[in-house]
Amino acid sequence: MTDEKAEKQEFNLDSPQWYLNRELTWLEFNRRVLQEGQDPRTPLLERIKFLAILGSNLDEFFMKRIGGLKQQVGAGVRSLTVDGRTPGDQITECYASVRDILQHKEELEAELLELLVKQGIRLVRYQQLDREQRKDADHCFYENIYPLLTPQGMDPAHPFPFISNLSINLLVVTRYEHDDHSFLNRIKVPTGAGLPRFIRIGNEHLYIRFEDLIANNLATVFPGLLIESCSLFRVTRNAITERNGEKANDLLAVIETALRDRKFAEIVRLEIEESMSPYHRGMLAAELGIDEHKDVFTVKGIIGKRDLFQLASIDLPDLHYPTHQPCDHFRLSYDSRNIFHIIREHGAMLLQHPYESFDSSVQRFIREASQDPKVLAIKMTLYRTSADSGIIPCLLDSAKNGKQVAVVVELKARFDESANIRWAEHLEEAGVHVTYGVVGLKTHSKVIFVVRRDFDGLRRYAHIGTGNYHAGTARMYSDLGLLTCDPIISKDLTELFNYLTTGYAPDRNYLKLLPSPKVLKKALLDKISREITQHTEKAPGRIQFKTNALEDKEITAALYRASMAGVKVDLIVRDSCRLRPGILGLSENVRVISIVGRFLEHSRIYYFYNGGNEEYFIGSADIMKRNLEDRVEVITPVEISELRAELRKFLDIQLTDQRSAWEMQSNGSYIQRTSEEQSGSHEKLIRQAEKRLSDAQRLWKLKKKKLVKRKQVVLKK
Repeated sequence: MTDEKAEKQEFNLDSPQWYLNRELTWLEFNRRVLQEGQDPRTPLLERIKFLAILGSNLDEFFMKRIGGLKQQVGAGVRSLTVDGRTPGDQITECYASVRDILQHKEELEAELLELLVKQGIRLVRYQQLDREQRKDADHCFYENIYPLLTPQGMDPAHPFPFISNLSINLLVVTRYEHDDHSFLNRIKVPTGAGLPRFIRIGNEHLYIRFEDLIANNLATVFPGLLIESCSLFRVTRNAITERNGEKANDLLAVIETALRDRKFAEIVRLEIEESMSPYHRGMLAAELGIDEHKDVFTVKGIIGKRDLFQLASIDLPDLHYPTHQPCDHFRLSYDSRNIFHIIREHGAMLLQHPYESFDSSVQRFIREASQDPKVLAIKMTLYRTSADSGIIPCLLDSAKNGKQVAVVVELKARFDESANIRWAEHLEEAGVHVTYGVVGLKTHSKVIFVVRRDFDGLRRYAHIGTGNYHAGTARMYSDLGLLTCDPIISKDLTELFNYLTTGYAPDRNYLKLLPSPKVLKKALLDKISREITQHTEKAPGRIQFKTNALEDKEITAALYRASMAGVKVDLIVRDSCRLRPGILGLSENVRVISIVGRFLEHSRIYYFYNGGNEEYFIGSADIMKRNLEDRVEVITPVEISELRAELRKFLDIQLTDQRSAWEMQSNGSYIQRTSEEQSGSHEKLIRQAEKRLSDAQRLWKLKKKKLVKRKQVVLKK
């Protein structure tokens, strides 16, 4: 059926009823994260980790999403989203969903803490400690905590203090013994900078909360005063502080200003301890300028559950997933040659992280590039990296070794702005050519580009990935990468970097790559339309996308049209998804699943059956309006049959996952596939990577044996 015929159906694809809300579907993703914490098949300390992840996710949701929506409300924005909601409508519905999630989260917290006790891990109140344990705890307070405390009074001479984002605070009410007048005081709990939230007492796994220890030593902080009450509170500030319209040459100053603005940004949430009095609740809300009835959240358990990562990291192997050490890529493990020779021999290699090692593949690639005298230039995009990554030292070494090094640093990578400013300054000091991308666009692509003088002339090598150049997340995120020396892709990358370093992009012609914002969206729409046109009963069309989010309305509408034409559409979408599957006549040919498990799904794959001439693409872009229209992304084809077979296995394993997969319903809710299966797709992909390496090892040993025999024959002759 053609595209035009599909549109003649009775469905009006501009109607809001066919599109789910981005924020609400993202909250649905967090219900699935919560379920991983509730699932008894998940090891206990990993369940604690999922509780911490949920806490961290909700913190970020308020900072980024609620913060942005509140700005829109404040600006008087009344325009409707594609799903028919105003900013105010979204806040109201999100708050209802969040409060429901919080109730289940606190129930789970209580359950997990009880289970920890059975495993000899106890998180107790100060009052539950025995005499000797209190003595140890008090000694810790006097030696390590008391000198760090700065109590702040609140009275006409001491105005209400600044409350920093996500800090834990004590609201302490004091008075003199024979005086009815009360004094209000605030103490910021000095966690962070190496200080643990949960303090270990003795040699066993016995912990108390940092703030609980302070609260039980307030007589030292306020000598001669009676402590009337002590309650915890925590604020969340808006993280959306970007300014528009600044000149490009002021970008660094703009970002630094935005960071300062964020520190003092408006408060979007106040969390309080259950024991706080209604009077003090109202007072705090008034001082912080928020709505007491909407923006105040009473917490029954631990405030700031993201800190539970500390407990989740306790070294008790039986309470964690089986140990996983990423294995070497099977092409790189037993081949000691220069990595460029290996890439040249095979044409390209597909990398699967964290199943395969980031260090022995991507970092090896750039490490050898920095040391190889035949390498003349290295160019890369840098969105996020880590202090322990080998990437930055290699770039610095390359510059010192006289190579041409150019790095496009994205200063607007949310929450990594200050780190990226430091990296940029450090690189510039070493002589690296640093630019900040294209005005008005975020550079979100993940590319390393190397120019080398080979035996037959200049050759270009590249890594194109779906994940950041971050050694830490490479162990936790499921990502893909392509090491290639394809001459056409290399030519396209030359064009791309010229665009990034000049910001000038007239008539750049890309032959294989699908970059955004100029090419990718149109290419996806064209390929979906082509799939509709080519679909027949004998050669049924098929589209399979794996992405973190499906938010763009035009792509969603195109997928609806494909379904109405009979094309089978499989979508593996981690979190936000606007499309409603399973609606008769509209989307009964669409299946949407979400994978939530041991690793964070982060890879992007785009597959089209294309009448039997199958196409596979991987890259950095999600199907979101911002990625397709306001960011520089790179999607690359995977054309070598062996690598396409690897991607096919990858997709099939995830699509048939019976442990970690959730099926989306037409109303936007999800149902977990019912199975007693203990191994999800992540475990199966671990085993598959190990098998690839094991098979390669057998072949290597066999070749070595044959080589030895040949040598023996030659020597005998």
